[in-house]
Amino acid sequence: MTTVTLVLAALAARLEELPEGQREPRDGFSPRKIRNRYLLNDDEEGERQFKLILSQNDKDALIAILQGTEPAPDVATRVTENYAYFRRKLEDPKLDLAMFCRGLDKLVVVDVKLERGVDNPQLVFEAMNSTGKKLSQADLIRNYVLMDLPPKEQAKVYSAYWRPMEQEFSGAGESQFDEFVRHYLTIKTGEIPRLDDIYDAFKTHAATFTKKDETIESLVIELRQYAGRYCAMALGKETDPALRNAFKDLDQIKADVVYPFLLDVYTDYELGTLTRDDLLEIVDLITSYIFRRAVCRMPPNSLNKTFASFSSSVRKDRYLESVKAHFLGLKSYRRIPTDAEFLASLKSADLYNFRRRSYFLRMLENHGRKERVTIEDYTIEHIMPQNEKLSNEWRAALGDDWQDVQQTHLQTLGNLTLTGYNSEYSDHAFAKKRDMEGGGFKDSPLRLNKGLGNLETWNVTAIQERAERLADDALKIWPLPVLPPETISEFQGKRSESDFSIEDHPYLLREPRRSLFEMLSAELLALDPGITRQFRKLYVAFKADTNFVDVIPQKARLILSLNIPIETLHDERGLAWDVNGKSHWGNGPTEVSLDEDTDLNYILGLARQAFEFQMGGE
Repeated sequence: MTTVTLVLAALAARLEELPEGQREPRDGFSPRKIRNRYLLNDDEEGERQFKLILSQNDKDALIAILQGTEPAPDVATRVTENYAYFRRKLEDPKLDLAMFCRGLDKLVVVDVKLERGVDNPQLVFEAMNSTGKKLSQADLIRNYVLMDLPPKEQAKVYSAYWRPMEQEFSGAGESQFDEFVRHYLTIKTGEIPRLDDIYDAFKTHAATFTKKDETIESLVIELRQYAGRYCAMALGKETDPALRNAFKDLDQIKADVVYPFLLDVYTDYELGTLTRDDLLEIVDLITSYIFRRAVCRMPPNSLNKTFASFSSSVRKDRYLESVKAHFLGLKSYRRIPTDAEFLASLKSADLYNFRRRSYFLRMLENHGRKERVTIEDYTIEHIMPQNEKLSNEWRAALGDDWQDVQQTHLQTLGNLTLTGYNSEYSDHAFAKKRDMEGGGFKDSPLRLNKGLGNLETWNVTAIQERAERLADDALKIWPLPVLPPETISEFQGKRSESDFSIEDHPYLLREPRRSLFEMLSAELLALDPGITRQFRKLYVAFKADTNFVDVIPQKARLILSLNIPIETLHDERGLAWDVNGKSHWGNGPTEVSLDEDTDLNYILGLARQAFEFQMGGE
């Protein structure tokens, strides 16, 4: 519809430029008829006078075109670009405007009417689009969450949540949103969907989400919140300079699989469960883990599952320690390489053809620097040349087995450096590279070239010594996590229920929910001196002999699981519902909802009945 509208607007503008007798190349296609029949409705005012209205920035640009005025120059939209494209095409003197209008005349508009509450607009949408251009996962998900909402609610959800999320991903590429939703679903479902199945997986998740009496709006709000965290980490939107640099390093090593875990960590950072310095150290630990494995050529195919399940091992009351312990406890093909393995690979591996070589050399060069060097201004230099036909000077320096030395050490760490004089160096002897006026190793400002100006020759000993020095620097940049052995042992094994705390329930950490929970807890504990409160993985248990109330934290509310049959409960307001025989968390057969707008005293009366029922009272 937008494309046809722009074509017709461009056609009307073009026809107006022609002499009077040529302005209607086909019946019904004069500028006046085009505008009055297809673009505008003069009987209406305001936005209702336009036959088509778009959203946000596109809306203003289209209205300007239809009114014959210039769109604002600072508005970022493809509408003006596409309109200009059609104008150029229509100005081609070789174009047969009559034939063009005959083509437009063949277009047919399909008008489908649906009955709300009976018809499923999303199914109609999917079926009608199945033979057209394949929609992105973002398009499908957007239509799914918006299409069945009432118009006012649809406009609110789109403008308040979905549109800002779209703008955050603007310019990032279509696949970035798909990747984000995949990571979000991994967190929420515990399963890693295939990229082609993201939309179907999202629909399944949405159905489960709304079955818990949550709304589509709350789902979009949650998606928007996670999107903001993802964009901060993966798209350079982080405002804290140190965190932004850490996330940039993570992006440089192509570690997309870590985001399900990092989204959880960043959420806890926003909630105040861990500090900014702890978050920074966790990001650095993840980078070290991924990079060490890459240098040691350990297969990456297990990483997605490693990070999909990582959060389950985190102790939120001892966040950083538990993350370190989990890294150190990974076994077999998932383990982190030891220092000895890392050093050996650094000194012997082919790092010239290493996919992460630019990141590697940048980090080595800038280690300890306050003024960072942009290595993109330099090229990689082989100190011992790549040319198989080495000069006599090079052969003499390398010794009788020069061919074996070249083959073994050519692409290794000790023989690689950075320079701005690659073409000048060519295959010259080491002494000439060292002493070249203005650009030799002796005058180089780069730390990677430190010490090269003091060497008399370049041979296998010099290569190995330089590799040792740089590898030692690498150990400091990408260290192993460090914990006392007794702490590691403490975190090993399955986490017991007694290890959980309020920090494991992020929905309880923010106000006003925190205050509501604490008031509820105080009143429940006051029912009897023998009542205890225990934080479990999925809920908070209040126990006398056994659990009489379990509190299940959710985003929009608290669910109280009451250990009393619903037919025994005196609930004159009818707020509770029966879950006996249904899948649910908590131990009771009856549930009731509590949020900041609920009458807390009435809910406490229901909880008191559950306590008295357990104690044998009436």
